[in-house]
Formats: sequence, C-alpha cells, structure tokens
Amino acid sequence: MNDVSFTPSTSVFQQREALLEEWTPEELVGRDDELQQYHAALQPVINNETPSNIFLYGKSGVGKTAATRYLLQALKRDAAQVGGLDLHTVEINCDGLNSSYQAAVALVNELRDPANQISNTGYPQASVYQFLFNALDKVGGTILIVLDEVDHIEDDSLLYKLPRARSNGDVTEAKLGVIGISNDLDFRNQLSSKVRSSLCEKEVSFSAYNAGELKQVLEQREAVAFQDGVVDQGVISMCAAYGAKDSGDARQALDLLLEAGDLAREQDDETVTETHVQRARERLQIDQVVEGIKNYSQHGQYVLHALTHLAEDGDTPARTRDVVRAYEDVVRGEGLDPVSERSVRDYLGELDQLGIISSTEINKGKGGGKFKQYELEQSISSVRLGLRELLESND
Repeated sequence: MNDVSFTPSTSVFQQREALLEEWTPEELVGRDDELQQYHAALQPVINNETPSNIFLYGKSGVGKTAATRYLLQALKRDAAQVGGLDLHTVEINCDGLNSSYQAAVALVNELRDPANQISNTGYPQASVYQFLFNALDKVGGTILIVLDEVDHIEDDSLLYKLPRARSNGDVTEAKLGVIGISNDLDFRNQLSSKVRSSLCEKEVSFSAYNAGELKQVLEQREAVAFQDGVVDQGVISMCAAYGAKDSGDARQALDLLLEAGDLAREQDDETVTETHVQRARERLQIDQVVEGIKNYSQHGQYVLHALTHLAEDGDTPARTRDVVRAYEDVVRGEGLDPVSERSVRDYLGELDQLGIISSTEINKGKGGGKFKQYELEQSISSVRLGLRELLESND
C-alpha cells in the first residue's frame, strides 16, 4: 500500500473514551442499592476509624470495579477535608497472580518506589510478607487495599494475613481495610471459615443489570461519547435489551454500542442505526466464538460444529446423546476417530461456561430421569463464521 495517510474523523464520536471500561462517570447510575450498601461499609474511613474489610461479588460486568473506583474517588476527595485523616488506596488486579506469594509481591511493588522493586521469585514467603508489612507501616495512615478478581488467588494465606495484620501486630503504623472483588459467585463459600469471617466482614452483592438499568448506563455514556443527534432512536434500547439477554453485563452492552459507533464511522455514515447494532453484534459474537475456542483441540471445535448442524436443522435444544451422534457423524466425515462421550460432555460444559452455548437440565421424574439439553447462545451465522475461521487455520 502506497501513500497511506490518517486524518482525524469526528463525524460520529465526541468522546469515544466514555464507552471504554476505564472511564469513570461523574455519577454511577443503575446501581442505587449496591452503592448505598457499599457507601455504608466505607463510612468508618471518613470517621477516621479502622476500616471494615469488604467483599464484593457478582458476575462480570455488573459494576463492581466501576462502583469501587467511583466511591473511592469520592472518598479520597472528602477525606482530604478531614483533619488528621491520611488516606491511601492500593489496587491490584489478581488475574494472572495465582498465589498469595505473587499477589504479595505485586502489592510490595505497588507500595515501593520504581527503583526499589522486588522480583517475583527468590524470596521466602515470610520475607515477602515482612516487606509488605514494612511498606504499609512506612506509608502509614489509613490504607485501603483493593484486590480485584481476588478469586484468582488459589491459596488462603494472604487473605488470612492481610485483614488480621494490625490485630496480629504485623502492622502498627497503619489502619488497614481490604476490599476483595470477585466474579466467582461461589468463591466466598470456598474460603475457610477463618478467612471468610475477616475478609467478608461486610458483603455487597451486585446483581445483574436489567434492561432498564442498562438503558440508564448507556444513555449516560451516549450523551458524552457521541455527537448530538447522531444515535438513532431505538439504538440504546436495542443495546440494552441485548445486554440484559447476555446475563445483564454492562460491559457487553457498552462494547456493542462502541462497535456500532465504530461501524458507522468506518462506513462514513452520519448516524448510528439499529442496522449498525445488528452488524456489530454479529461481529462481536464471531470474535467471542474465535476467542473462546481458539485454544480448543480440533475435536472441541467439532462438538460445536455438530451442535450448529442440529440448530440449522431445527433440532435444538438437543440432548447430549443427540449431540454425541451428530459429532460422531462430523468427525467420521473428516476421516477421524471420535473421542469418548465423556470428552464430548466436557467440551459441552466448557462451551456453556464460555457463553457460546447454553444448557438446561430437564427432570422427567422417576420414569423419565434427568438429562441436559443444549442450544446455541450465539447466532448460527456468527458461530459458523467463527468456526470456519478456526477450522481453516487448522488446515
């Protein structure tokens, strides 16, 4: 390509960043009940009392991290006006930090100067904890430690140590509060009782957004992100409805609106329409399929291929045995030997977790027994296109 150039384009967007995850609005909408509980749990901080340990849980995209940023921003602003209150916040995302050791190293490095960082290996765990306690005491005052996606930490050690650091005498110059955030609804039940009693001192459950709440979120962002009058009537409601269908995930609804805006800009259209939303949804679904199963074995992809065949023929929801039969036909047609029925069940379970398919358990009572039925959660065309892209790359 010769003579390539880029020129600024502002025909649709005014501030595109307002649709991104990291953007913090001046007011958080659609989460009134959760914010009220969370605000009450943080109240001891502004009173210059020892902070409560707070545990937030709910599915991905329901506002836990956004609420934390929003409230901590307000808390730091107001704390600056309170004499004798010296507030600090430290935040790490635990995705990729599989152990207490790795999370503790990340916290030490957040608290230390860039020139005085420690490596991720080579120290006894007790030494890393001592580094952490010393760093916290050096900062002093009131410190809130935010552990986002805390369920990635596979052992309880740090989650036991941190909330008890002051009462155990490990930290003497700082008042600590730990805020744990988890997308895993069952994570708190997996914690030992001694960890749960301290880490989950105050709990705030974030429910999925309904279509009305998602519409509030999208309208707020749309007013900032787009030029006046460029978003057609019906676009926001359509994005909100899809977001509510996709398990009440605000992130997915915002991604859909962002993608629709990008499509309108790519095509030099002056308005964002429902047609752009439909095309954006198809594009995002293809991406989700490709991203979800790109590391699958070829047989895992063939299981999805088989369920797609059944959906095209109008034979879904389909029982496991029917999916197995269709899968065996697909792989034998490719000249391959099929994997076991148990492996097919495992693949179906993983596809269900990824949101590419959905399952329903049917209970027919004593005579009919219990069994599962499966169907596609994404459109047939998007699954087909995603599979084609993957299967061609395997050739």
